[in-house]
Amino acid sequence: MTQNLDISILANLVAQGRDRDGDRPSLTFVDESAGTVETRTMGQLYDNALRLADWLLGKGMQPGDRFGVLLQNHPELVEGLVAASITGCVAVPIDPRTRGEKLSFMLRDSGCRGVLCADYNMAEVGAAALGAALEWSLVLAEPDAELPKALPDALPAPDWYATTQSGPMPAIEVRCTSGNDPLQILYTSGTTGDPKGIVKPNGQYAQVGLALPGLVGLDAGDCLYSGLSLTHGNAQFFTLAVSLASGIPAVFSRRFTRSRLWQTIRDHGCTMFTLLGGMTTAIFSMPPQPDDADNPVRFVLSAGMPAAIWRAFEKRFDLRLFEVYGAAEGGLFWNDGSGPLGSFGHLHNNPLHVGRIVNEDDEDCLPGETGELIWRNRDQSRVTVEYVGNPQASAAKTAGDWFRTGDMVHCDAEGWLFFDYRKGGGIRHNGDFVNPGFVEKALAEHADITDVFVYGVPASSGVPGEKDVVAAIVVRDPAALSTRSVFDLCRRQLESNFVPSYLQVVTEIPKTASEKPQERFLLEQFSLQAENVFQEQNRRG
Repeated sequence: MTQNLDISILANLVAQGRDRDGDRPSLTFVDESAGTVETRTMGQLYDNALRLADWLLGKGMQPGDRFGVLLQNHPELVEGLVAASITGCVAVPIDPRTRGEKLSFMLRDSGCRGVLCADYNMAEVGAAALGAALEWSLVLAEPDAELPKALPDALPAPDWYATTQSGPMPAIEVRCTSGNDPLQILYTSGTTGDPKGIVKPNGQYAQVGLALPGLVGLDAGDCLYSGLSLTHGNAQFFTLAVSLASGIPAVFSRRFTRSRLWQTIRDHGCTMFTLLGGMTTAIFSMPPQPDDADNPVRFVLSAGMPAAIWRAFEKRFDLRLFEVYGAAEGGLFWNDGSGPLGSFGHLHNNPLHVGRIVNEDDEDCLPGETGELIWRNRDQSRVTVEYVGNPQASAAKTAGDWFRTGDMVHCDAEGWLFFDYRKGGGIRHNGDFVNPGFVEKALAEHADITDVFVYGVPASSGVPGEKDVVAAIVVRDPAALSTRSVFDLCRRQLESNFVPSYLQVVTEIPKTASEKPQERFLLEQFSLQAENVFQEQNRRG
């Protein structure tokens, strides 16, 4: 039995869970499309992570070295995080849909020495590896799978398991020394430039995982669910961290599928799940069923529930909504239902943070006035943010010892907060902030497109602050253009949230004298009924 462990270190948190929960299944991973279910006890999770840690050390990985984790919700993703904590290495979880220059940039920027990936994205990882300094790769693929030659020192995971599982359990001491030691690098979406890598410490797992059950009202009889990617902070901290810290079991879908959501939840007795952005309206827009309310769910943690469907969602599915707001860098505001519809929390009555809404001169805004939300810790501990290789951005994010969210909000007379838009005009789509530059680069590769500008229009979902992605394009011959080929190119080059919702074919992109596109003129011309606006379902060619 482990005693007196510093559970601010993730590996020790899992070791404590191993002693607490024994052989009880703690994490369940469901692949609805394949009809498969995998489980992990805390003991299995720690033992597998220990063997992976031993293998990483055999590859010459040292404390502080980085490795990428590009996986859907497999148990190996969690084991990779725990192995990082054991070795003192730093994991870099990356959405497995990421590809092209964006992926290559993340691997280079983070300095990954190796990567964990799978057969469904190994080709994209291999292509990106050409521009990175990778030394090894571990691939979730069949033993006889043909691995891309571009993947360095590639090994199929079944071969690795066959080798490592047969040997004695390695005797490795946890090399992290404190909860402040870095555990992972989570990348922002990159709204105004290249994505920024946020260095996240070990200690956040215990901090959030121990606090959230009390805030929401969870107990030992609950079961958590998430269909969000574990490469995203939401699934990691609102679901995985709570499970590891509290012993509440958790279920993860390999990929989110709205049509199978409720069946998975019923099959596994899940009592709480999390939703982001347009997922809320996607679920609500499904045809009502007689058994909608026949489910075990007590709470839904939502980020971006439209006020228009809030009460109807609760009534239809017989549950309680808990609206939350947070950034990947840190911070948490919430509305447990006691506040007005559409609010994500209270400016003043937050036990964790002291909040302000400020204008460009850092002066406090009046109720109803839009300004930037900033906050600092109520316990007076210092707010810190570390971006990889970018000390200027790190300092700017916490200028004046306030965390600068970059989100423009307002509050009502009682102090309840409402989201307005992202500072700088970024496009928030389905919970992600879309960098138009990545979309424009992909579209520019189309042979028939001569100019492109990407912007956003209010989302058809009605989610506050969300936008649908519009690509305004100039083409050589509008009559001969195949919009099908444009959408197909985007599907090949971009992750799904970055694929334009609409193509707007124009004769020219209106620009200033300095060649800066003038978005307002395109917005004025945009209409769903216009003959020059195409959606993927009505594409031609």
